[in-house]
Amino acid sequence: MNIIFVRHGDPDYEKDSLTEKGFREASMLTERIDKINVTKFYCSPLGRAKDTAKAAMKNTGKEPEILEFMREFRAPIINPHTNRLHVPWDFMPEYWTVKDELYDPNQWRYSDVMQTGDVAEESLRVEREFDELLKEYGYYRNGRYYEANPGSDATIVIFCHLGAQCLVLAHLMSISPVVLWQSCFLAPTSVTVVTTEERIPGKAAFRCRKIGDTSHLYANGEPDSDSGLFPRNSIQV
Repeated sequence: MNIIFVRHGDPDYEKDSLTEKGFREASMLTERIDKINVTKFYCSPLGRAKDTAKAAMKNTGKEPEILEFMREFRAPIINPHTNRLHVPWDFMPEYWTVKDELYDPNQWRYSDVMQTGDVAEESLRVEREFDELLKEYGYYRNGRYYEANPGSDATIVIFCHLGAQCLVLAHLMSISPVVLWQSCFLAPTSVTVVTTEERIPGKAAFRCRKIGDTSHLYANGEPDSDSGLFPRNSIQV
């Protein structure tokens, strides 16, 4: 099975839509999507994800199924740097890197900082609902791997968000999402591909084949957006 995550285009958060650049980026996904034999499309309920999906899917004649749990991860905490409510993944390195519990695949959600909000409840809900989706394709979580019963060769595409995507990826990999939130940047319209590996029949692990790929932008001379990144100096590679 292949799961393809697509982050929305360069966002206009005030309008919950895309900027002019974001719409250009989304349109550049069309050719890439057209080349994939997609079993089913899914989308976050938020406008910026829907606008991206509409542009990218314009030649498919299909509509995505809305997954409420794949909206941007909503569980504000009291940020230790500002003492204000904020997303639970914006920490300075000198803070989060010395807290061993934030590296733990399960205990991260019960750390002191995460307990200032509903992170534990919300993260478990998202993980549980994602596993329910996988059951539709014959994959049942068993500890840190999945029973393929019977498994699938489906390819699904999910248009979503940076925070939510990292949470689900971490769940599939059985690692802490804090590490992904703080250490990985997934640019707008970036493509991440996760594939099941079944070396033993009936036993499946998910492996990441691509993460944050923006080759469709590079091929069209469109620079990556820095939305969600806080660089001192940005370079295009």
